[in-house]
Amino acid sequence: MTTTTPPATSRAAVTATATGAPRAAHRWRRRSARRRSTPLTIVMLAVLAYFLLPLFWLAVASTKSTQDLFNSFGLWFSHAPQLLENIRETLTHDDGVFLHWLLNTILYSVGSAVGAALLAAAAGYGFAKYRFRGNNAAFSLVLGAVMIPTTALAIPTYLLFAKADLVNTPWAIVLPSLVSPFGLYLMRVYAQDAVPDSILEAARIDGAGELRIFFQIALRLLAPGLVTVVLFTLVATWNNYFLPLIMLNDPRLYRVTVGLSSWASQAVGGGAGANSNMLALVVTGSLISIVPLVVAFLLLQRYWQSGLATGGVKQ
Repeated sequence: MTTTTPPATSRAAVTATATGAPRAAHRWRRRSARRRSTPLTIVMLAVLAYFLLPLFWLAVASTKSTQDLFNSFGLWFSHAPQLLENIRETLTHDDGVFLHWLLNTILYSVGSAVGAALLAAAAGYGFAKYRFRGNNAAFSLVLGAVMIPTTALAIPTYLLFAKADLVNTPWAIVLPSLVSPFGLYLMRVYAQDAVPDSILEAARIDGAGELRIFFQIALRLLAPGLVTVVLFTLVATWNNYFLPLIMLNDPRLYRVTVGLSSWASQAVGGGAGANSNMLALVVTGSLISIVPLVVAFLLLQRYWQSGLATGGVKQ
């Protein structure tokens, strides 16, 4: 039986590979160590605390009674936590009106978010994939609309809806929220790279119409960006306060933001009101109202991240 000795070049290559891997790992660790910055870490921790501290205070305050809110330390629990009692009183106060407000908020926000995302996707796809006279001018107008604060349009919107006899109806909240200039801008930028022109041309050669191409092909490719717009619009509509305040007069149509504001005014100016624990109900209601947003963000964040990344990469 004979054995063959590997050539010297092979042994050298194996040795170089064996010694090169630890060296490469060592260099990678050194570069990673250089990238660490203690001041930057401190700044990031301070920013994290800045954003989480209000949520922590809200969670702690929701376990207290109105008296404990003023008599105990604000950033820690009282000697007698009563979170479940506060939640029960919040949900049952005034014949469970808070549940009506929460349901109204969900219906208004979800309807507005889905409708605004579909309109933004259609308009953004049109701006990105079609060439027509005035394309750039119209898109510049959209960019200008992004800079206009929504509160500046609340009074003109109210006057317009008053003429149409839509004030004090759910349509007064949903219809203005369907227009999202930022969503249109985002979908236009995303559609430029997410929807290849070759796929559209192939569909047209096969005889597909433009509406069929959009709903069956383009809309599926735009799904990550669509979810991104849904998330942004959902948060903006959920937190909207001024528009529902001036549009709605019936307390049964209130959203959570307006309803909790009315409870807060009773707690501050009511004196001996019907419920001496009203301020605790406002705090607990605020905690309950952010839970759906947190759940929606946790469920949709992966689509949000992929949507932002894909739209910004050139092929």
